[in-house]
Amino acid sequence: MSLNLSEKKAVVAAVTRYAATAQTLVLAQYRGISVSDMTRLRSNARSSGVTLNVLKNTLARRAMEKSPFAVASELMVGPLVYGFSEDAVAAAKVVADFAKTNDKLQIRGGVYGGKVLDIEGVKQLASIPTKEVLLSQLLGLLQSPISRMARVLAAIAESKGALEAEAEPVQAAAMDLVAPMADQAQPA
Repeated sequence: MSLNLSEKKAVVAAVTRYAATAQTLVLAQYRGISVSDMTRLRSNARSSGVTLNVLKNTLARRAMEKSPFAVASELMVGPLVYGFSEDAVAAAKVVADFAKTNDKLQIRGGVYGGKVLDIEGVKQLASIPTKEVLLSQLLGLLQSPISRMARVLAAIAESKGALEAEAEPVQAAAMDLVAPMADQAQPA
């Protein structure tokens, strides 16, 4: 179905907005994918914050010509699904994970940081942990020395308490021995 001029302008404006806020673009060929699989892919993309669209390549080129994604114009051939994400890893992760389970979705490439990524580049980008995972790992690293110090101090306090507890009966026994000798040493 052909789009009229106003519909084409609306598509170009929408894609320009996606490209303006996105860090990553992933392109994948979807030829032969069933409607139910494509619906599942779109659902996964939405839940991960990825905008996934099937676009006419000429409209996509026009929308991205002034964005960092213009370098991917050579990849824009054939029936493609375009995945945009503000998170640097999300689009690559969604498409790569889906491509693992559905061999009909073929990754064509992507763009990150104004540089074109080949298929392996997209897969490597997808293997990077998400921002939340990286932040939790960083927090764990920052907390690690503090928690170790707290455990060491607790162990020292516990051992000191144990030594004092052991010392009390010894002191009491020593006092029991010293007290009769002190009584004998005093002149009457």
